[in-house]
Amino acid sequence: MVALKTAFWICAFLVFYTYLGYGMLLWLLVRLKRIVRGKAERRALPTDDTELPEVTFMVCAYNEQDVVDMKMKDIHQLDYPKDKLHITWVTDGSSDDTNERLKAYPDVEIIFTPERKGKTAALNHGLSMVKSPITVMTDANTMVNTGAIKEIVRLMQDPKVACVAGEKRVMARHEGQVAAEGEGLYWKYESALKRMDSELYSAMGAAGELNAIRTVLYDPMPENALLDDFVMSMEMVDKGYKIAYTSDAYAMEYGSADLQEEAKRKRRIAAGGLQSCWWLRKMMNPFRQPVVAFQFVSHRVLRWSITPFALMAFIPINIALVMMKAGTIYTVSWILQIAFYLAALCGYLLEQKGNKSKLLYVPYYFLFINMNIFAGIPYLYSHRGGGTWEKAKRG
Repeated sequence: MVALKTAFWICAFLVFYTYLGYGMLLWLLVRLKRIVRGKAERRALPTDDTELPEVTFMVCAYNEQDVVDMKMKDIHQLDYPKDKLHITWVTDGSSDDTNERLKAYPDVEIIFTPERKGKTAALNHGLSMVKSPITVMTDANTMVNTGAIKEIVRLMQDPKVACVAGEKRVMARHEGQVAAEGEGLYWKYESALKRMDSELYSAMGAAGELNAIRTVLYDPMPENALLDDFVMSMEMVDKGYKIAYTSDAYAMEYGSADLQEEAKRKRRIAAGGLQSCWWLRKMMNPFRQPVVAFQFVSHRVLRWSITPFALMAFIPINIALVMMKAGTIYTVSWILQIAFYLAALCGYLLEQKGNKSKLLYVPYYFLFINMNIFAGIPYLYSHRGGGTWEKAKRG
């Protein structure tokens, strides 16, 4: 019984710490840092636009003919000197009319090869040809706010910042779109963690929806990388640089059309998370960069590898302790687990009928994310030789 009780409390701690405890501890550490050091001074942009650096705005796209015009309209409204902004589309493997539509825009450089190798290969290809000191990357189906580039350049005034992670904002096309609303809620919490991570020392990774790097620091990645944006940015942290997070540069996109489409994304992200944890395992060593190791393990490694297994193991361990009459606390814990899983089931049943409950889709979406961690294991095995993947349809 002692072994079961020990396992119970280890699982309970891992689940609590990963999903709530780390955020609470991070909040406390950030406020202590502010007390000790004060708030960091806000760096300013040069007042003269001629002193701004040249920037390449890069879009990696595969068969995106339907969004080309919308994306180009969005790019053209960016508040940055036109003579300093270079627009590049990398369309490796595109077999539709993406390239033909892009040819209507004389300010666009098209980088194309007919073979589709995946986004990482496209990044390697595109970035090898960039000459500007800063490269901003975004997805074809995301819209970026007008002041995004100037905010990114402002943050890069700090020579220790090698990468800037913009905020991802998820939109639902209609009321009750559970996939989009659940994803949006998840990203609000994730954004809060990134903001605090960045203030403590460095954000733990950048998302492909909107990020920027110092071009010279980019090292080509293996083409089978599933989370290219995360690996790319974290390797810069491993070199001693920082990822700055900002909500003043943001990308907006519609959430997945439904939970089946969202599951495609979550499986790929879960597989990429496991792959990244292994590739970046040296960053878990607390003797190399102690704060980075603490943030990386707490924010990423536990969530992508250990804690989902602890969450599942928590069920049979708790049942065994209840059956052995180990104590009231274990009975209460089991009752709370039953209530949580019943709430998730009700959320699922409501979603199947096209309805939603904000109270119920939180446990439902939480379990949905964690179940796809397990689905990511065979996905990683099946994609170990290449980086191509099927896109999820947006709402």
